[in-house]
Amino acid sequence: MAANPQGREQREARERARLYQARRDFHDRAVRRRRRDNLIAAVGGGILILGVVGGQVAFYTLGPGTPAPSPSTSSTPIPTPAAS
Repeated sequence: MAANPQGREQREARERARLYQARRDFHDRAVRRRRRDNLIAAVGGGILILGVVGGQVAFYTLGPGTPAPSPSTSSTPIPTPAAS
């Protein structure tokens, strides 16, 4: 009995369709994973930047980076003793 050429062609077409769908699924998952990773990196980077800015603000307003108070000049004149 001779081999059925149509059956083989159908089987090869099904295999090509299966491989094509597998590649599409893999690509779609990779795109979703990259989008998710980018979102996680953006949120993490934003939190890191806010933390650094908050630390700088706290250091220069509350911590050792606070400027020391300096005496200010008085605008009222100091009375001088009358000469005798």
